[in-house]
Amino acid sequence: MTNRCGLVAVVGAPNAGKSTIVNALVGQKVAIVSAKAQTTRTRIMGIALAGESQILLVDTPGIFQPKRRLDRAMVAAAWGGAAEADLIALVVDSEAGFQHRIEDMVDRLRDRPEPKILVLNKIDRVKKEALLVLAEQLDGRVAFERIFMVSATSGDGVGDLKQWLAERVPEGPWHFPEDQVSDATDRMLAAEITREQLYLQLHQELPYASAVETERYEERKDGSVAIHQQILVGRDTQKAIVLGKGGTRIKEIGAKAREELAQLLGRKVHLFLHVKVSPRWEEDRSLYREIGLDWVE
Repeated sequence: MTNRCGLVAVVGAPNAGKSTIVNALVGQKVAIVSAKAQTTRTRIMGIALAGESQILLVDTPGIFQPKRRLDRAMVAAAWGGAAEADLIALVVDSEAGFQHRIEDMVDRLRDRPEPKILVLNKIDRVKKEALLVLAEQLDGRVAFERIFMVSATSGDGVGDLKQWLAERVPEGPWHFPEDQVSDATDRMLAAEITREQLYLQLHQELPYASAVETERYEERKDGSVAIHQQILVGRDTQKAIVLGKGGTRIKEIGAKAREELAQLLGRKVHLFLHVKVSPRWEEDRSLYREIGLDWVE
């Protein structure tokens, strides 16, 4: 049989469930997930296998109206991922419906030359009649090749989507080894996992004015790895939130991140975290390179 390999850009509004869909298609976690919108900041490729096909899934940042430099860099990364794709998959939160930010995105997608599919996510939360109305609204605006209705969390419909993508990507050699599930470096993955714990544990207490930078990633002779990271925040009050009373919060963040990293990397992890107040961290060009974003004026 002939091998197939193609790039699928997964785009959509923040919190549509793009990362959850990518993880479900790959069969394991490659992108961080939280209930907070705009969790994904950079393009992370998940590599899914189905028969003779290798499906390269670009999990892009949620497309929204950018206000800050970081926002502009995230949106540029999202559309940049779409520009290189063999296929664009627009993921829409079925529960949220056809909102203004979806309308703007659909208008931008309409005239793009790449083939496009529509993936209505979170169908387990919406009545069938409402799903059909939403599908009709969107299909009337863009010439989608196919419409899929899925629940990324339960897996409902994900198998059909994966099989269709496997048959649709172009013929060609695989770009990555069979056992590779992501093109993200271990340094980047480590920073993303710690950032996810910030979101999961601090909820509404800490706004998006935070970043995680992996300063050193050291392979040890015993096979373990030592990872030194700094958590960047804008104000002293935010630093106090991250540290917690007596340092309890940052210890918990570190423990959970260390546990998940050890599982993902398949080795013992020594994780060292410290918090730095840097009011203008969003203007640091080197940090953008570290987290995989281009500098956008």
